[in-house]
Amino acid sequence: MFDSRQYEFADLTVFMGNRDVTGLRGLKYTTKQEKEPFYAKGNQPHSIQRGNRSIEGEISLSQSELEALTANGEDLLDLQINITAVYGNPSRGDMIVTEIIYGVEFTEEPKEMKQGDKFMEITLPFVALKKEKKI
Repeated sequence: MFDSRQYEFADLTVFMGNRDVTGLRGLKYTTKQEKEPFYAKGNQPHSIQRGNRSIEGEISLSQSELEALTANGEDLLDLQINITAVYGNPSRGDMIVTEIIYGVEFTEEPKEMKQGDKFMEITLPFVALKKEKKI
């Protein structure tokens, strides 16, 4: 029988700053590469030229997670950390996939609460140096 079970948010474990991020609300990251058609003779491109790669993303945390991350009095915008995302649940026999995002630096520290909110969720945009996948 073929098992088509997909990873769920509950199957995601994130480590950041050497801590298991229990107040994780969301994680998003993208690897991009500049690409441009190369035109020469004629009106059709001859090839696709490649440029720089970049990694950017955002992580959404509870306020208590943000406070724990900066508990040493460090300014969040001065930190450089790694984020490790582990996908899968070994108790269900899932294949475990680990992605490490190196050299993460946050670009903003927004905070917002509105009447009726039960907790503060903070979404921190970031840029990074590189990403590595391990299976």
